[in-house]
Amino acid sequence: MKAKLKLARFGMNMEEGTITNWHVAAGDSFKTGDVLYEVETEKVSSEVEAPGDGVMVEILVGEDEVAAVGQDVCIVESA
Repeated sequence: MKAKLKLARFGMNMEEGTITNWHVAAGDSFKTGDVLYEVETEKVSSEVEAPGDGVMVEILVGEDEVAAVGQDVCIVESA
């Protein structure tokens, strides 16, 4: 089943974040807890982990691009 992963809010005042690094590419498999990407905000840099096992289908927000909280950043397919 395909799902869109959204940029989560890491702090009360967070409105957007910059994707600084993708650790997986389209077609790559990942396991629960693997780091999918890194996001940087005004106050913090965070790693975003996979919520379950799956395959990266498509990256919607590239490296060094800004995404709004709640915006779709990638499409994954669960294993």
